[in-house]
Amino acid sequence: MKVSAIIPVKTFSKAKTRLNLSSQKKEDLCKIMLEEVLTTISNSKQIEKIVVVSKDEEALKISKQYNATQIFDHDESGVNHAVSLADDYLTKLDFNTSVVFPQDIPFMHTQDIENLLKFQNSSKNVLVVPSMKFDGTNALVRTPLDIMETHYDEDSYKIHIDVGKSYTTRTSMILIRRIMLDVDNPDDFEFFYNIDKPYLYNKFKKLGLLTNY
Repeated sequence: MKVSAIIPVKTFSKAKTRLNLSSQKKEDLCKIMLEEVLTTISNSKQIEKIVVVSKDEEALKISKQYNATQIFDHDESGVNHAVSLADDYLTKLDFNTSVVFPQDIPFMHTQDIENLLKFQNSSKNVLVVPSMKFDGTNALVRTPLDIMETHYDEDSYKIHIDVGKSYTTRTSMILIRRIMLDVDNPDDFEFFYNIDKPYLYNKFKKLGLLTNY
């Protein structure tokens, strides 16, 4: 089974609007998170290819360092469109499984990916890891990768579960804490104090992200 990872990346300057940070700090934070997610995924023995879809030149430049395939998203019309671009590319290469990850889950470990993929038990399978707030999807496994379109929007994890079930009974919600943790608003900074990646903590601290926590 050929497994790929898809990472849609919004232009750094337009991302994380809910964080009370300067534009430069938001961009620096996005770079750090993308680098960490790429490092974690590239260390997985089960992921054969990483595809980064973005309009941001810096994001595409970073992805090259990890031997990821870059797809330029000229329209940047949303996550669903970005994933569809990757789907088209991967289908031509005969990949039958994809895992969609956001760029803002830096707490994830490689072992979390291995554990997630252990739940695959069929040639038709949909696995959904929700966000900690249960209002989004932090990992979406699709086998085959064209079994369903993605529906990243409000309460996307519920939509992905419902749509997945309409195509296969092998649809499950999987709870893996470090994948569920993301960085969307200032309250999420409290997670930084409990992460087991000291080097990442130091990067966040150097950026001045932890001064109020």
